[in-house]
Amino acid sequence: MEFHVARMRRDPSPIKLAKTLVKELGKMDKYVEGNRGDYEHDIENEALLDGNEQIGRYWSGLSDRNVSYTKPLLVKRTNTTSQIAIVGANLCPIESLDYEVFDNEILKHDWRSRKKYQIIQYVVLKWGFALLIGLGTGLVGFFNSLAVENIAGFKLLMTTTLMSKNRYLEAFLAYACSNMCLAAAAAALCAYVAPAAAGSGIPEVKAYLNGVDAHYILAPSTLFVKIFGSILGVSAGFVVGKEGPMVHTGACIASLLGQGGSRKYHLTSTWLRYFKNDRDRRDMITCGAAAGVAAAFRAPVGGVLFALEEAASWWRSALLWRAFFTTAVVAIVLRVAIQFCATGKCGLFGEGGLIMYDVSSVNITYSASDIFAVLVLGAIAGILGSLYNYLVDKVVRTYSIINEKGPALKISLVVTIALLTSCCYYFLPWIANCIPCPSDSTVSCPSINESGEYQNFQCPPGYYNDLASLFLNTNDDAIRNLFSPKIIKEFHISSLFIYFSTIYFLGIVTYGIAIPSGLFIPVILAGAAYGRLMSRLFEPIAKLDRGLFALLGAASFLGGTMRMTVSICVILLELTNDLLLLPLVMLALLVSKTVADSFNKGVYDQILHIKGLPYLEAHAEPYMKNLVTRDVVSGPLITFSGIEKVGNILHALSATRHNGFPVIDEPPFVDSPELCGLVLRSHLLVLLKEKVFLRDRDFADQSIFQKVSTLDFGKPGSGKGIKVEDLDIEGEEMDMYVDLHPITNGSPYTVVETMSLAKAAILFRQHGLRHMCVVPKSQRRPPVVGILTRHDFMPEHVLGLYPDIKPQKRQ
Repeated sequence: MEFHVARMRRDPSPIKLAKTLVKELGKMDKYVEGNRGDYEHDIENEALLDGNEQIGRYWSGLSDRNVSYTKPLLVKRTNTTSQIAIVGANLCPIESLDYEVFDNEILKHDWRSRKKYQIIQYVVLKWGFALLIGLGTGLVGFFNSLAVENIAGFKLLMTTTLMSKNRYLEAFLAYACSNMCLAAAAAALCAYVAPAAAGSGIPEVKAYLNGVDAHYILAPSTLFVKIFGSILGVSAGFVVGKEGPMVHTGACIASLLGQGGSRKYHLTSTWLRYFKNDRDRRDMITCGAAAGVAAAFRAPVGGVLFALEEAASWWRSALLWRAFFTTAVVAIVLRVAIQFCATGKCGLFGEGGLIMYDVSSVNITYSASDIFAVLVLGAIAGILGSLYNYLVDKVVRTYSIINEKGPALKISLVVTIALLTSCCYYFLPWIANCIPCPSDSTVSCPSINESGEYQNFQCPPGYYNDLASLFLNTNDDAIRNLFSPKIIKEFHISSLFIYFSTIYFLGIVTYGIAIPSGLFIPVILAGAAYGRLMSRLFEPIAKLDRGLFALLGAASFLGGTMRMTVSICVILLELTNDLLLLPLVMLALLVSKTVADSFNKGVYDQILHIKGLPYLEAHAEPYMKNLVTRDVVSGPLITFSGIEKVGNILHALSATRHNGFPVIDEPPFVDSPELCGLVLRSHLLVLLKEKVFLRDRDFADQSIFQKVSTLDFGKPGSGKGIKVEDLDIEGEEMDMYVDLHPITNGSPYTVVETMSLAKAAILFRQHGLRHMCVVPKSQRRPPVVGILTRHDFMPEHVLGLYPDIKPQKRQ
């Protein structure tokens, strides 16, 4: 299919060209619709093509890309567009978020009319929402731990009781069946209720805070499944943690509170209208992510640093204070909950439910040989961590293909992994030797409860099975056993190797199945076992405590997989309650991250890429320095006059899915065409729905401020926004006019067409933009050349336009 477009530089009438392009674009949409199957094209890239050759290349590439999406996307990871993402193994249309403050006359009028008491209301509400986020996330974190400790504790108690009566087969059947039933329930919730709840959730939150809005990531159904699916998954004995899902949970709670109410369900007020924008919602979700880490690890300062280092793409001092206040509230809630449970009213819940590994009793002194051992420990952990990320990448891609087949296969895969985990946990301890109980032990040996340090398993009285004390325990208790500061009990080197290999393998094959699953605990478990194992190998030269080696191993593994340093360091210090560990933990983290970075990216960055989420990095790619902005703008540019016909606007909105349109003032209102600003699709729909029309092509009077409310232009909350299908425009109204000046952003961000693409990318990300206008260098050309959106900065798009460019590593 061919169509021709005159160059803008030759045709001085952009509105005439725009009308022609609208008609052709409508035909092209029908053509693409027939080739893309179930995928709904949501292209947001709006710019001017420079010549017929580029037009053909663009539309040909667009058609090819849409055909490729009729197949499972993860067979070959070639994400050539940024308009869809893979959420819960389903294709999900996405949009960018409007973090920019939109500067138009209607919003200016609203700001000028605000009274002092309304400003105080806004400030009080922001801190009040921070308090509610902290309370909600803290209570959910306590509820998760309470439920996991009781469900898993009852399951383990039942298993050990049957084994104490030598009913080993019945013990295995009870253990495996319990795990499979819990796993099936968690998978069913994810498969049928909220597929977006599967996985950690940290990559999705990180993408949202970067400006990516994928459907259902922060929906109420996702929150429900995240809470109960995480409880069921962790209780099922999977090598997963509830820490990653807690970050997602905190973000979901913040999103619900930050909706600004819902007009659809009559749950709004004039107070809440201040929060009907993406900017305030972003700040609240940042606080929610910090609260999630604080609730998971009892690490309030670590939660703030996690949000700063890993989650948030934009930060400011005011947000720092609110995030710190939120995590402080979480810490208080958890402290009150622990004191309540100390009275014995929480069933099997103990301190293990809210993990804290106190190693403050260790006398830390180290020499040059100890530092050498830590360096080697970190270097090897960096290699193992990068290998872990590589294998997780392959497994997630494979599982996504399986998950595309339907809910039945999703659940079957989860149950299969649950059976595999149960077999490993139950049968591997049989190959371990029984160890005599220590004579100076201060606790009973063998243990008589479900979470003891000395599991009897199949051993005779007076002996314990060290491997069973790791496998047949909750994950928190297993970590506590490995982090034990004093060597009261001993783990055999063969048991440590078996446990490390098993956890490393199961952590890889478990991530990607359809349950809420965090990566923190699997990595800490594997790292702690690795550290204990290395302490045995370094025993001739290193005098550090073996529990401390386990902590350093966990730190180095976290650095090798997640590539975080400051936040991980502080979280581990808050968990272990000893500042003397700081130098060694810092050294292990820095070495492991440096080594791992030479192989691949962090695990969350890889998952972002696998799911097709168009995340903008803080630094531009090196090859972007050799390109300028006009090299990547593509697609027909559709503009509106400052006073435009209703029919033209309606036709453009119906034929395209663009979210921003340049507004150009033309004679006789101005001497020569000039860029008036940028108007949003959602604002145009409001004017069309309220029918703020003019019979003559003239400026609107001030009465427009009484016809529409500022609340109408806010971000829709739980209710849906206005769509073109909702409009009821009569035939005679199509020839009427709309004055776009009151809703036009008169100060859009613009860059000259000769600016380096790398520089433009940095500006785009730093200011949280959705649209960036490209203006010509010459004054005798139309006032706007094109529009840059997030899609135009994606490496897949740029390298698709210029396949001869070879990507380079950042210096």
